[in-house]
Amino acid sequence: MTVEWIQGEVVSIKHWTESLYSIRIKAPEVKFIAGQYTKISLKINDEDIARPYSFVNSPNEDFLEFYSVQVPDGPLSSELQKLKSGDPINVGPYGNGFLILNEIPCVENIWMLATGTGIGPYLSILKTDESWNKFKKVILVHAVRYKKELTYLKTIKELKDKYKDKFIYITYVSREKIENSLEGRIPNSISSGILEKEANTKITDNNTHIMICGNPEMVSDTTKELKKIGLKKHRRNSPGHITTENYW
Repeated sequence: MTVEWIQGEVVSIKHWTESLYSIRIKAPEVKFIAGQYTKISLKINDEDIARPYSFVNSPNEDFLEFYSVQVPDGPLSSELQKLKSGDPINVGPYGNGFLILNEIPCVENIWMLATGTGIGPYLSILKTDESWNKFKKVILVHAVRYKKELTYLKTIKELKDKYKDKFIYITYVSREKIENSLEGRIPNSISSGILEKEANTKITDNNTHIMICGNPEMVSDTTKELKKIGLKKHRRNSPGHITTENYW
């Protein structure tokens, strides 16, 4: 079956670090729900190369935005990084995936745990009113290797200024000692209670839903730790507390 593409146009590229970048695209025909992903495609050496990327923008913004890391020897991520304003690019016409709010049960607190570029779909969700109307408290956790990889800080500050104590933002930096950031790994901080203490919020099976997105090892290890304290995977036919999405 042939994939249908919408030809978009690059609006801009922001280079956060030597390997992290965000690309904005004009393609108003693309439809999606905050938290979903679609595929992006470029023709490279006469071959269409496509990969899935999550939307960072909310559905009511007038551009699409995708957050990427340049993968060593990755043909698409390397070429995307070189694009400039006005360049054509193919985008899938619809969003996919279940890391979306209408799949989440009604609970008091939503935790959004991410490594690296896995923060992207959460930013899309947090730019919508729905996320702030549905929960009493939103806790965004972003784990990276180096301080310079803590991106989108302006967007996060705007959310904090707007939603005050309703929004908690926690960072991990694993390869540098940084003031106001936790060290180590998210799963270990769950088992030790450090993450709950930092957020001043208990994780319980009657008031919590946890979304996990990023490095598959982190997703797996975090899920195991959450199961130890009584949480379970969420499925449509068996409501639970944990929704996951691997980022490769």
